[in-house]
Amino acid sequence: MRAVVDRQGLDRAAASTSQMGRFETEWLTGEANLAALTDLSGAWIDRVHACKPQTTIVLDMDSSVSETHGAQEGSAYNGHFGCTCYHPLFVFNQVGDLERCALRTGNVHSADGWREVLEPVLARYRDKLKRRYFRGDAAFANPEVYELLEAEGYKYTIRLPANSVLQERIGWLLKRPVGRPPHEVRRYYADFRHRAGSWTKSRRVVAKVEWHPGELYPRVGFVVTNLTRPAKRVVAFYNQRGTAEQWIKEGKNAVTWTRLSCHRFAANAVRLQLHALAYNLGNFLRTLALPAEVAQWSMTTLRERLVKIGAKIVRHGRSIAFQMAEVAVPRALFQEILSAIATLRPSPSARC
Repeated sequence: MRAVVDRQGLDRAAASTSQMGRFETEWLTGEANLAALTDLSGAWIDRVHACKPQTTIVLDMDSSVSETHGAQEGSAYNGHFGCTCYHPLFVFNQVGDLERCALRTGNVHSADGWREVLEPVLARYRDKLKRRYFRGDAAFANPEVYELLEAEGYKYTIRLPANSVLQERIGWLLKRPVGRPPHEVRRYYADFRHRAGSWTKSRRVVAKVEWHPGELYPRVGFVVTNLTRPAKRVVAFYNQRGTAEQWIKEGKNAVTWTRLSCHRFAANAVRLQLHALAYNLGNFLRTLALPAEVAQWSMTTLRERLVKIGAKIVRHGRSIAFQMAEVAVPRALFQEILSAIATLRPSPSARC
């Protein structure tokens, strides 16, 4: 890494582990530094979009679990996850970039602090893109969320917890179909206008009912939305938010952003933001520089084949060579990746 930063880097000393630790736990934990670090992921994504313009943005918001061990500040038992943990909140876009995240104590609600995380992301895309979407699970079924998204011009699909009032509206779909039970799953869709007691106006609700072989009762789900698509397409669009869970899994496995072992809560918040930056670098590599034949590589595969590989360093008078085996990545593929990265660099300014 020293050689990558500077050709003479191999002759210099790098920061020690203790120095890096103090930089994280003493300098970056300052309020202003942590705020700037939190905004950095969004700034990086804006630069990526400058290289690869987008016409649509889809935001997926979800929470996750980071298990804790010992008496760490902010750790608490969470009954849903069944462990002592932190409960971070994440916002991803449709290509897997982590737009923003925040570390939270372990026993908070899944949507706690959603405004502080979501509003800066909405502000960045304000007046930039015409097609803007948001997806969230039942934890974000909050009229304040709906009103904010509507004011910002977002189309949204958010899961609604089922209740007797909603089920009464689709009562005809909840009756067992006449005849012998089929061997395949039967799916039915419906939509209607609904206004809950806490809502300021009525909104469209889409229902999905599934009858599975061997099950006595149907599986029922509701989604509140301002999309005008047919009900089946609304449900299909909402179901795509499952990719956010996959990206969270990649962050845990490939970047290990659950490794939050500091005692102070602020230090662990810094750790999470640093892990978020590392994750985004890996995802940028995947979306901007990977050839078509390996475009579907997971983050773990990227780490094992492109980052964590051994090399022999050979010094010459005017250059330094890294000799790597072609077992993981062939020479031609590696060169193609390097060439794709080189095209992302801005062209040097012309001298007068």
